[in-house]
Order: sequence, then structure tokens, then C-alpha cells
Amino acid sequence: MRYAVVGLGNIGQRRVQLLGENVVATVDPVNESADYRSVDELPDDVYEAVILATPNNVKIELIRRFLSTGKNVLVEKPLVFPDRSAAEDMQTLAKRTNTSWYTSYNHRYEPLVARLKARLAEGALGDFYHGRFVYGNGTAQNIAGTWRDVGPGVIEDLGCHLVDLANQLPGLECDQFVLISAQGDETSSVDHCVFVSEDRRISFECAGTMWKNAFSIDLYGSLGSLHLDGLRKWGPVTLIERTRVYPSGVPSEQVT
Repeated sequence: MRYAVVGLGNIGQRRVQLLGENVVATVDPVNESADYRSVDELPDDVYEAVILATPNNVKIELIRRFLSTGKNVLVEKPLVFPDRSAAEDMQTLAKRTNTSWYTSYNHRYEPLVARLKARLAEGALGDFYHGRFVYGNGTAQNIAGTWRDVGPGVIEDLGCHLVDLANQLPGLECDQFVLISAQGDETSSVDHCVFVSEDRRISFECAGTMWKNAFSIDLYGSLGSLHLDGLRKWGPVTLIERTRVYPSGVPSEQVT
């Protein structure tokens, strides 16, 4: 498969390194190492698929353009549609041109996320009661004043991962959310937010002002609880399964 990488920032450059000689063209209006400054200069016959690592405001337009010319697209998260009909229109376009697009959400492939998903499917929690998702880092000053310092901030950057995971895990599926708070302490955009699922059973917190990286999922049910802490890119990751003791007491615990 021959790839064109559109957007040669941090993520785009990682894709180039990963794909190696399969990358036959790169496009970026600013990065001088790119082969082309604009997708208008990119010949259609040199590639079959596109890695799209651009700012959010041009993603939908570019995906439609590439799908229309028969190219498959891997788009870096997040992909935010103005409404459901816009997504449905893009799906119709992909079917008509026999193409596909996929939004890159890598955390769903974490080994212990997969284990968590399996234990939920096996009924480890019993009836699901409530849960909490947290994702934070200390990158606010890296973003402040840059092109990324606009709009929803960490809601799009980190919160999208948590929404994706909540819809990947059995019994937690939710597609409607309520924003509780969103603030910019060190940025013009949002660098801390809290939102909940529509039924209020799941809370989500994201921040660029957590000075030590944090990623955790805590889920509670009638039979016990599951607790995932960490991401492999940062270091050790643990999954703890606790089995409830009736009527109360210290639960038995299994650590993976």
C-alpha cells in the first residue's frame, strides 16, 4: 500500500517513520521537508491511501476530497462532525466510491483495556452501577499560544479517547453527554473539563494541568469493581479486579 501523509507535524512525522518506504508523498504548507505544500499539487496516481494528520477544521473537507477520488483515509483523532447527518453523508460517499475512513483511537488497543473489556463481557461486575474515567497531563504550557490553543481544547484532545472507550466497553455504551465544567486556567482554550454520561452514571475528567500524567478507569458493579491505571507509553500499567464481600468488608483482589 502506498501512502500519502497529509500534515507533517508531530503525529504525521511519527506515521512517516512507522510506514517507512510505503510513504510515497508528504504534504504540509509549513514544514519545508514535505514533498508538496498543498493537496492540489499531489498527483492522484502515486498513492492509494492517506494518513490525515491536520488541524481539525480542515479534516472533513479533506476526507471528502480523498474519498471522492477513491482513496482510503486514516484520520488522526478527533474527527468531529457538526451533526449526525454529516457523518451519514460521508458514509454514503464512502460506499459509493468503495472506500473507507477510520479514525485513529489507539488506546482501545491497549492490552489491559482489552482485558478490561473481556472481564466486563464475562460479567465480572454483575450489574453495572457507576464509573469514573480520568485522563490528564501537564502540557498546558506547550499548547498555550499555539495554533492548538483554540476551541474545546482537552475535550477534543483527551476527552474523545474516553468517549471512545466508554463506547467500546460492554454495558457502558453511551452516546449522549452533559458538560459540567470547562475552563482554561493556563490556555485560551479548555485545559480542564468534567462531563458525565446522560444518565449520570459515568463521570469523565480531562486536563492539561495535571502535572503528573494520569489515566485511569474505575468501574463499580453489584459483584465488585475493576480499576485500570496507566498507559504503556508512560510506563507500568495495572488492572485490579476486586470481588465484593457481603454485606461489607475488604474485597479480595487480583492484580494484572
